[in-house]
Amino acid sequence: MTIRNRLTVLFTTIIAALLLAFALVIYFSFAQNREEEYYSLLHHTAITKANLLLDARVQPAVLQLIYRNAENSLFQEEVAIYDTSFNLLYHDAVDIDKVKETRQMIDEIVHKKQIRFYQGSLQVVGFLYHHKQNDYVITAAANDESGYGKLRDLKYTLIIAFFIAIIFIYLAGQFFASRALKPVSDLVDEVEEITATNLDLRIKEGNGKDEIAELAITFNAMLNRLEKSFDAQKEFVSNISHELRTPLTAMLTELQVTVEKERDNLFYKDSINHAISDAQKLVRLSNSLLDLAKANYDHTEISFKEVRLDEILLDARNDVLHNHPGYKINIIFEQEIEDDDFISVLGNEYLLKVAFMNLIENGCKFSNENESSVAISYFSDKTILRFQDQGIGISEEALSKIFTAFYRGENKSFTGGNGIGLSLTKKIIDLHRGSVVVKSILHSGTTFMVELPHV
Repeated sequence: MTIRNRLTVLFTTIIAALLLAFALVIYFSFAQNREEEYYSLLHHTAITKANLLLDARVQPAVLQLIYRNAENSLFQEEVAIYDTSFNLLYHDAVDIDKVKETRQMIDEIVHKKQIRFYQGSLQVVGFLYHHKQNDYVITAAANDESGYGKLRDLKYTLIIAFFIAIIFIYLAGQFFASRALKPVSDLVDEVEEITATNLDLRIKEGNGKDEIAELAITFNAMLNRLEKSFDAQKEFVSNISHELRTPLTAMLTELQVTVEKERDNLFYKDSINHAISDAQKLVRLSNSLLDLAKANYDHTEISFKEVRLDEILLDARNDVLHNHPGYKINIIFEQEIEDDDFISVLGNEYLLKVAFMNLIENGCKFSNENESSVAISYFSDKTILRFQDQGIGISEEALSKIFTAFYRGENKSFTGGNGIGLSLTKKIIDLHRGSVVVKSILHSGTTFMVELPHV
């Protein structure tokens, strides 16, 4: 069932329930009023007939004749008058005797002063009547044909009106549901036009205030993220293709030249060394891409535990020196470690080591002396690491782009690289809820300051 139909059915059901409750209240209120009014009318008519008998001394035969020939049902009420000792003083129709009074009934009327009850379709009232120092018991019974007819007409009217109202309510519900969901239908039509080839399209946000507008705004925000992701993916694939093509082409060219004719051993050795160098570039690029992919994982997919930053930093230093024996790396503890918690964070040991190695290697390879220093200081809520070098520095224009994947500034001529390291480092630090800030002066050196919160 569509939302429009569900809304229509829900709307119709609620209004139908309210109308039914309203109709039942009207019907039962009318029935209660009819009953009360007819009991009062019976009581009043019975007293009138008793006064005619007792005060006006109208002969019982005359009253009985009026009863037998009455066309109005109101005057067809059967009245009986007794004294308190159950002696019958008057009866409209003894031969019919609809009520069939008993001594027990008379005593109950004397005791309660008045009783009311139904006998079949007849309404019966019995009451104690005081007249000129004497007490009489009067009963009156009649069928309210007119009242029941009006009640029956009211019932049929309410039933017919109820079903007609339901039909109109259902149609109105369809109309209003369609109007209410029209923005959603328009939204669906606009969304169907958006594909991977035109992610720049956006849906209309309406008045920007209601729930539909909020949905449109949220959807447009999602499209913005998707467009950026697609663009980044295209750029990533393009950069990867370029980075892979360069060493592969160099290797292929070197090998083709080598096999064209016989060479001496020295030439073969140089060719193999060049191929090995290109292969090592491919290995470094592959490792960087794997690390970058791992850093892009969902936070919940990466295992975190309490780790010591000083131990990770020492491991990173040893790995860098193993790969580049000519590098010089100084680690400076600016204060004594009084509490292990001050130097510990909740993190992934492997990723943090990759980030530290990237920053150390970056400082060493862009320094004339291949030297980098790391200073550690800690506070109650965070640890700060400063990676410093006295290298060539970074221009102000390049500073805003150094954390972009595959970006390489004017210093690319100084040393090799693929432009992934700093981008990967930034993602890893962000993943650990930390921050990294860079300050640099051309020809004077660069400082990367990393802040990581404690456990």
